[in-house]
Amino acid sequence: MRTRIPLAAIFCLCVGLASCTDDSESQAAAPPPPARASVTSVARRTVTSFNEYPARLTGIVTSEVRAKIAGYITDVLVDEGDHVRRGQLLFRLETQALNEDEAAARANVNAAQVEVDKLQPLVEKNIISEVQLETAKARLQQAQSGLNGIAANINYGRITSPIDGYLGRIGLRTGALVSPTSAEPLTTVSDISKVYAYFSVTEGQYLDFMQAAEGETIEDKVKDLPKVQLQLSNNTRYEHEGRIEAVISRVNAQTGTLQVRAIFDNPSRLLNDGNSATIRVPQTYTDAVVVPQTATFDQQGTIYVLRVQPDSSTLAVPLEIATQVDNLFVIKSGLEEGDEIVASGVNKLRGGAKIAPVSVAFDSIAQPLPTVFR
Repeated sequence: MRTRIPLAAIFCLCVGLASCTDDSESQAAAPPPPARASVTSVARRTVTSFNEYPARLTGIVTSEVRAKIAGYITDVLVDEGDHVRRGQLLFRLETQALNEDEAAARANVNAAQVEVDKLQPLVEKNIISEVQLETAKARLQQAQSGLNGIAANINYGRITSPIDGYLGRIGLRTGALVSPTSAEPLTTVSDISKVYAYFSVTEGQYLDFMQAAEGETIEDKVKDLPKVQLQLSNNTRYEHEGRIEAVISRVNAQTGTLQVRAIFDNPSRLLNDGNSATIRVPQTYTDAVVVPQTATFDQQGTIYVLRVQPDSSTLAVPLEIATQVDNLFVIKSGLEEGDEIVASGVNKLRGGAKIAPVSVAFDSIAQPLPTVFR
């Protein structure tokens, strides 16, 4: 015997099944909750970056030592690297031939003097004219001049230091023939109690320096420039700061650069004439808008941040960067102090996506760190 199910019961069952299906589909289509993201407020900081320039060091005075007469070196009385004083004897040249010439010249002086002495009383007695005496005196003066010239050349055989300083390379030794026209100097003497560092800047960099410095004249502006640092060739920092002393105001037509001279104290004589180094010129940005590098991303050469909108959505904002100091970007334009930005994980988000913001302190993601080179 078949049992018949009432139509009303079947209808209720179908409606119930449909209702269950709609509820499950509604739950499956619900959007995921917004992703949690750390956000921070853009801040202002005073930071310092460094511009670097290759430099060549020279002593404040470097003098070549050359022979003033031709001759063979008979004695080398110093060694390379020695500290010498002005007037100290460095080399002797062979002067035997000059000594013989001196003896002959001295004899001529004596003979001319005898002639003057003989004629003097005769003039006084009006036995001879005064013209004869004056002629004898002229011959005496000529003989004396010749003797003085030879004596000077003999003295030039004693080659002395022109300044206080340290000797460079001695390329010619005992037995070498030297002359005033020799291409190579006997040695050099450098005063390295202070050293000059010469480096070149572009026209734009020069204008930036001068326009940022205070003063009416270029001389005043140079005095106002900040102290500079010196990085040595072994990548260590020289202990003494220097100062920019002069700008050679002539643009090199081939390179478009100007030469700048800085000076450094060198009490320990660590720096030497001819050393290479790197000048580091500081540039301070006062109360500049900065953002941590970790809060940015690069897209086709442009730096972006994700700015948080009032509705918690994000907007990709391009930035104009002035410079980078350690892990901070100094911002020219694109953000203002107090703007909320995504602090980290920006590569996992897209502009326009909504987030669940979690505020973090700016300094917790941008701790002050030692300044690195630009």
